[in-house]
Amino acid sequence: MDKRAEYSGIWILAEQSEGRMRRISYELLTRGRALADKRGTELTAAVIGHALKDADLQTLIACGADRVMAMEAEGLAKFLVEPYAACMLRMIETYRPEIIIAGATSTGRTLMPYVAVKAHAGLTADCTGLDIDPESGGLLQTRPAIGGNIMATIRTPNHRPQMATVRPRSTAPAARREGRTGAIIRLQAKDELLTGRIRHVCFVPADSEHGLQDAEAVVAVGRGVKKAENLPVVRSTAEVLKAALGASREVVDRGWLGYPHQVGLSGKTVSPKLYVAVGVSGAIQHLAGMQTAETIVAINSDADAPIFGVADFGIVGDMFEVLPRLCARLRRGRDR
Repeated sequence: MDKRAEYSGIWILAEQSEGRMRRISYELLTRGRALADKRGTELTAAVIGHALKDADLQTLIACGADRVMAMEAEGLAKFLVEPYAACMLRMIETYRPEIIIAGATSTGRTLMPYVAVKAHAGLTADCTGLDIDPESGGLLQTRPAIGGNIMATIRTPNHRPQMATVRPRSTAPAARREGRTGAIIRLQAKDELLTGRIRHVCFVPADSEHGLQDAEAVVAVGRGVKKAENLPVVRSTAEVLKAALGASREVVDRGWLGYPHQVGLSGKTVSPKLYVAVGVSGAIQHLAGMQTAETIVAINSDADAPIFGVADFGIVGDMFEVLPRLCARLRRGRDR
């Protein structure tokens, strides 16, 4: 008998912090709902934590889950990979999901590889696209490869569950739909699942002022800036727009800006309301990190730069001439 037939259903790993659901959970519901509808199966939101609020679990259902599976214990209040993995493996053994997707967050990047090895399953990390093969019903996992120069579609034909992670803010969060109903199953984690070699000591929040992933506006600079000494003209534009300052990989590699500014596959994925790309050519690696922005403005002296292919508004011109004039107009408009 084909053991793959024993597995069914699509799961997302919903994340919580201090008992409250994180934004990535609702982004995953968007992707999971689309996959479940194509596969003709139900969508489960699995969440691990402690004292999870019923209202939050109901919100997962309102946003697209057919079922919520909550594994709880006081020892699960803080993320530790060993007890979280033990709980997730127990849920996989009991309920046998066919597909599990999680966010490429610090939690997802740590937990999913650990679970995949223990479950003898395949895992594709940092996917930009997920789909269902209409012939086999298997998961199609698309991600950039070879330095972002090609897009590879990966299949896991023989092992279950099929597992993948996706970048935060690479899709919109699922909207709440009043009237949706579903089942909430609360499971108490047994003591045997809560042991581990690591203990939680403290949490030190990041003190970065850049805030790229949460910024509503981002001004990103590419190699067109030519040298670090030219950055003030870009910083001025970011200040006028009250925007975070982003950068392409090449700018970071050259040491002109630090890694916290980097946008792209090897940096941060952003989805602001406004993204201004200044001197950014638009390599695939960079586009994958910003193309879901609501409005994209590109300023580049090369009319054939790939960035114009995703831009809503494009200005072909020298950034050192365009930006001062743009800033002056913005200031005049602001002061009126």
